[in-house]
Amino acid sequence: MNGKPIHIGVALVRVVGLICAIPTLVLAAQPVVTPRTSDGRPDLNGLWENGGGIDFVKPTKSEDGSICVRDCGVPPTPRQPQDRPKYQPQFEAKVKELTAKQVQLDPGLRCGAPGVPRIGPPDKIVQTNREVVFLYEDITGAAFRVVTLGGKHVAEDIEENAFGHSIGSWDGDTLVVDTIGFSDDTWLGDHGLFHTTQLHVVERFKRTGDALEYDVTVEDPGVLAEAWRLRKRVLTFSNAELPPAVPCNEQDLSQVVDGTYHDNLR
Repeated sequence: MNGKPIHIGVALVRVVGLICAIPTLVLAAQPVVTPRTSDGRPDLNGLWENGGGIDFVKPTKSEDGSICVRDCGVPPTPRQPQDRPKYQPQFEAKVKELTAKQVQLDPGLRCGAPGVPRIGPPDKIVQTNREVVFLYEDITGAAFRVVTLGGKHVAEDIEENAFGHSIGSWDGDTLVVDTIGFSDDTWLGDHGLFHTTQLHVVERFKRTGDALEYDVTVEDPGVLAEAWRLRKRVLTFSNAELPPAVPCNEQDLSQVVDGTYHDNLR
């Protein structure tokens, strides 16, 4: 080389740039593929990361004499405000009272089943063409729900329980789970959010690629002033296995000084 600068035509530079960009354009144009079962439905099978996971620790006495029941020694992290349903005016006082006495009265702190929607989205889903099974790893221990596909609720066949009686159906590519038949010994969430046996919960699951939208609507004409639609959550598919749930051991919370705070983001 003679050391003189080499000039490349502008047109050539543009062509080279376009060629280099082609793989990126092709990659960006790839459609999102949603796995499907043999009957053509979206495949919901597998483990779904839902941003939950709660560690309940043994109460620890702090230097100031107060009792820590969660995240002891860990700096507090910012949390989104909890969704709250709107109660009929005559029941607001009861919600406030239950909130003040949460440590003493919250069934979730006594190894009671959390119920729906408090338990949140399932950690793992097992799907067939006849039923869908939800598996949970919760602070109250392992839990499961069986959702029968098709059919309808038959009142005389329903025995009230913490998780109710669920019927599933497909609305296009969305699995809709309709649940009634709840007992009234669970809460909808923290802070005294009680309900009656008139509770009716509808959950919707829609898979797009490796994401699963979880949308919940709650009705209880016995105490709520209007339907409550919880904040939509998006779960992520994982190839991991569901770890065994730690057995729930009822804690001695009699010494808790301030029991009004127990946000949990299942």
